[in-house]
Amino acid sequence: MLSSVITGTGICIPETIQLNQDFEQHKFFDEKGLPLTDPAKSIIDKFRKITGINERRYAPTDINTSDIAAVAGRQALLNSGIDPETLDQIVVAHNFGDVAYGSIQSQNVPTLASRVKHILGILRPECIAYDVLVGCPGWVHSLIQSHAWFKAGMAKKVLLIGAETLSRVIDTSDRDSMIFADGAGACVLEYKNSPQGGPGILGTSAQTHSAGEVDYIDMGKSYRSDDDNAALYIKMKGRKVYEYALKHVPFAMKSCLDQAGIDIRQVRKILIHQANEKMDEEIVKRLYGLYGVSEAPSGIMPMSIQWLGNSSVATIPTLYHLVLQGEMTEHEIKEGDIVLFASVGAGMNINAVCYRV
Repeated sequence: MLSSVITGTGICIPETIQLNQDFEQHKFFDEKGLPLTDPAKSIIDKFRKITGINERRYAPTDINTSDIAAVAGRQALLNSGIDPETLDQIVVAHNFGDVAYGSIQSQNVPTLASRVKHILGILRPECIAYDVLVGCPGWVHSLIQSHAWFKAGMAKKVLLIGAETLSRVIDTSDRDSMIFADGAGACVLEYKNSPQGGPGILGTSAQTHSAGEVDYIDMGKSYRSDDDNAALYIKMKGRKVYEYALKHVPFAMKSCLDQAGIDIRQVRKILIHQANEKMDEEIVKRLYGLYGVSEAPSGIMPMSIQWLGNSSVATIPTLYHLVLQGEMTEHEIKEGDIVLFASVGAGMNINAVCYRV
């Protein structure tokens, strides 16, 4: 039978490390423009205890999102062993396009996917290049979308990339800016024959809540009252996002597993968007609770947020690659394992994919 199978993966983790202590000289403000009274070190320590983040990666000043997307994409193509000229689609999930260092201007024309196709030197006109903008769940959404293209008979080989340089769109006077990071992750997805019980996508789910939730993550002015710059920066209502995720994400993940006919006890790994360590742990705990299981198994949820931060659309493909390649020594994914991808982000959007390796 034909299945949507991941045949190669790749990543680009920028070399520039931004440590928590690098923020100790920052002055933080609240949304009303008032300076926070706690010392910066206390704010940073509290931030670490909640999010788990110790450090994050920033792209070099001469590198843009399309550049790191191409690096991850090229690695995924090499890892898959396919001829790049046989690709039917190149899809890049992101939020802000290319943002040159020192600028806040998003460049979305041409699409990042077109830029990546150009960088990779792929000439075939029938290889369609387009972008996906669904907040942090964008890469998982590209999996779902490509799976649908396959089943419709309109594609057989796609390169799916999640890439972002969030360091270019953060308000450094906002403590939430410490969450965000840069990076890229990619995979090659092919529609190919797979034996019964073989690899492939088993089920999907997706939701959009955009009534009162639509502005939980959006763009806004700097919190500094003396900043008269007209630029807008990424903003987040942290408490509302946290509560929303705990309420809705476990049910979406269960819906995905139910569609796939998979019991939670069959899941080997859960790769969830790296947004907040405590939030992710609670989401997974609540997912197991929906099945009457009081505690999630030890080691079910690999985490890279501690050293990579939140690189939005890049977190899940990056995490999957690291585990597959044995670069997270305490975790392993083997042939036949059931993996659950799940993400949540601006929209507010939620999605999940159940995949057999």
